[in-house]
Amino acid sequence: MSPASSTTAARTSQYLQRAYSLAGNSEAQSLYDEWAGVYDSDLIGTGYASPRRSVEAVINNISPPGSDKLTILDAGCGTGLVGDCLARSSLAGKFIVDGVDLSAGMLAVARQKGVYRELETANLNERIERPDGSYDILVCVGTLTKAHVGPNVLAEFARLTAKRGLIVATVHDEVWESGGYKAEVERLQGAGAVQIVSTDEFGILEESGTGGRMVVLKKN
Repeated sequence: MSPASSTTAARTSQYLQRAYSLAGNSEAQSLYDEWAGVYDSDLIGTGYASPRRSVEAVINNISPPGSDKLTILDAGCGTGLVGDCLARSSLAGKFIVDGVDLSAGMLAVARQKGVYRELETANLNERIERPDGSYDILVCVGTLTKAHVGPNVLAEFARLTAKRGLIVATVHDEVWESGGYKAEVERLQGAGAVQIVSTDEFGILEESGTGGRMVVLKKN
């Protein structure tokens, strides 16, 4: 490993340690505002695969769109890695993508990518100011993890998604059961809000097959 790569790996590890022990919104905003400028290079340097694999899950679970474009909310969009993957996908040009995130610094980086229609600050632990059924697809990557956003947000995702729409969300495997995400997914299905398509284990990193759950839900 080169000195530069070693420095990047060490910095990324330090940021992740802080991210997994956050103690509230203001601390989260400060961390991600600070990290925003090097976030993409740090995550790409680790082989971060969640954005690409989530976009693949979207494409594999939708019917080929016709002339009408599909609207997507990228919830917890960060610097726009998911939006960038959508813009490079086989269905590029078929999506209209909005993003929300807690960090204004992250949103500033996402805005530079030029792949989002709207970008706004939002706290995913609270109600998102959008009407019911606003989006055909809702994607949330890297946010349902330790010390971040709790499982109640899944009901909010279902509210925001149109009937017969799609929800794709990654959940860190360490909190999938202990954090209540598995139970909430099952509760939503039991209540008739969604249908569970899959909750398969997947590799958060390119060279790994583990670390996360790819939650794919169909809105009833």
